[in-house]
Order: sequence, then C-alpha cells, then structure tokens
Amino acid sequence: MASISLKSVEKWFGAAQVIKGVDLDIEEGEFVVFVGPSGCGKSTLLRMIAGLEETSRGQILIGDRDATAEPPSKRGLAMVFQSYALYPHMSVRDNVGFPLKSAGLPKAEIDAKVDDAARILKLDDYMERRPKDLSGGQRQRVAIGRSIVRDPTAFLFDEPLSNLDAALRVEMRYEIAKLHQTLKSTMIYVTHDQIEAMTLADRIVVLEFGKIAQVGTPRDLYERPANLFVAQFIGSPRMNVFSADAVVSIDLPDTAASVGIRPEHIEITTPGAGQIEGVVDVLEYLGADTFVIISCGAAGQITVRVNGTASNQPGDTVGLTVSHDHMHVFDANGYAIAQS
Repeated sequence: MASISLKSVEKWFGAAQVIKGVDLDIEEGEFVVFVGPSGCGKSTLLRMIAGLEETSRGQILIGDRDATAEPPSKRGLAMVFQSYALYPHMSVRDNVGFPLKSAGLPKAEIDAKVDDAARILKLDDYMERRPKDLSGGQRQRVAIGRSIVRDPTAFLFDEPLSNLDAALRVEMRYEIAKLHQTLKSTMIYVTHDQIEAMTLADRIVVLEFGKIAQVGTPRDLYERPANLFVAQFIGSPRMNVFSADAVVSIDLPDTAASVGIRPEHIEITTPGAGQIEGVVDVLEYLGADTFVIISCGAAGQITVRVNGTASNQPGDTVGLTVSHDHMHVFDANGYAIAQS
C-alpha cells in the first residue's frame, strides 16, 4: 500500500494533447474515482499510472519513488479491466493463483494466498469450476482475486462493471466497497457512471478534456460544484440550469449569468405563487420518487423531484418556488460565484 502522486503529467499522441498537466495526490489507502464523459482522458490517465501508456511529460511517484520510466512489472500495481481475461481451460483456483505460479512461488504459499482471496471474495464454493460455469459477477470476482494474491501496492480498476447487467452492477459495487474496507488498500477506479463514483469514492476526480475540473468528496461535488460542468455531470437527474434573467424576482450577484438548482430543491406550487411558472410536460414515476418535467419558457425545461406520486398531470400550469439556500450561481465563464 502506498500513496500515488502525479506532478504536471501530460500525454501527447503526436500533435494531440490528451492529458493536459494533471497534478494529483492520492493518499495511502484512499479510494479515488476518475469520472467524466467519454474522451475526457480518464482511462488514459489510469494507464499512465499503470505504465501501460508512456508519460510524455511530468512525473508519476509511487510512494517516494519516481516510477515515471518504470515498466508495469516494476510498479507493483494490479489492474482489473472490464474484460475478465480469464483462462477458460483453468479452474477458478488456477486462474487466481496463476500470477503466483508464474512468479515461481512454492505451492503451499500459493494455496494459502488463493484460499485467503477466495474467503475475502466469497469464492470458496466455486474454486473447482471453470469460467464458463460462472456468472458475470463471479467472473469479475475471480479477476479481482487474481489481483489480490499479488499483494499489490495499489489496485487500478478500469470500468470493471461495464459488462454487467444492472442488478449485478449494484451487487459488485457493494463487493468492491467491502473489499476496500477489508484490504484498506489504495484504489483508483475509472468509470463514466457518476452513480458508481458517488457510491464508491472517498474522493472523486472529475475530468474534462484532459484536465481536472474538480476534486473532492462526493458530498463536496454534489453540494459545492466549482463550475457548470461538474454541477451538471454530478447528480441524477442532472442539475437544472437556466439564465439568471429567467428569475427576476430573486436577488442575484451582478456577475451572475446562470442559476443552478437541483430537482429536490424546487417546490411545485400554484400558478403565480412561485418565482417561475411553467406547464407540466412529462411525469416519470419511479416508485419512491416521481420526476416532474416542466416547460418554463425562457427558463427552459426544469425537472422537479417529488416524493411518491405527483398530484399534477401533463398540461397543468404550475408555479415553481426555488430554494435560495440551495441555489448555485455561475458567472459568464461557467464558474461558481460564492453567495453571502
């Protein structure tokens, strides 16, 4: 287990710069998630840490050691990919123990490490099966077990749940969270799914076009986004954003260009009683919550989260009351403006 630091890291593919001077310190034992849309550089950055991509400029430190020029085999890191990459002709036991066998460890030591990994990952009952006899979630646990036995300095996960269905994704999120609690290892996890990021991370690194848009705890990013990109990327459904001119009855800073408000911080009221008025367009019923999507003229389309079943119907004219305490204000460049 070790800390990992990135110092002014850049990655160029010919004339194209895909990682643009990233500085980041990951503490020992921390679970950090890289998140962002496709093409933002999150997987490239992870592969640079692993040594699978060359670092064009800057430094990568593992602990106190400069690992920038080291090959992957010397970095002491274990990587788990979205593809399981299991040997189909081998049993689960042999797949998990393969890295140790390749390293020439004694059989007794291999067996002890494999059994320990199986216990942690609840694979005891599947050790003699082959990959074709396992579910997707079980196969991913085998792939993780193969990393655990190596006792790595840190774990690197590259979208490991992408091949699983919705139910298995939820199950494996739990398994990975419990694994971190058990091992207390440094973990870096890449995903495009902001729900995975919010539920797993100690800290989230939001990437945009090869740069860090913001780093913080899930709560920091949700409650105090630094800019419009983070405000609308973190949270489901996304934050409502509309022009400051659309809410003339609210006192805003002179430099305010746009206003953001999350769906749960808007109350539906009678027409004329709120700061914004609109017409109910669509209702999305999800059981515990309903999302009411309202067309609001100059303010655009606004989503409101209500508990249970909404009392309104499509075509209803409604007023919207916005919570000033939960309002986010942004300048013309998209940066958050501190409010008094």
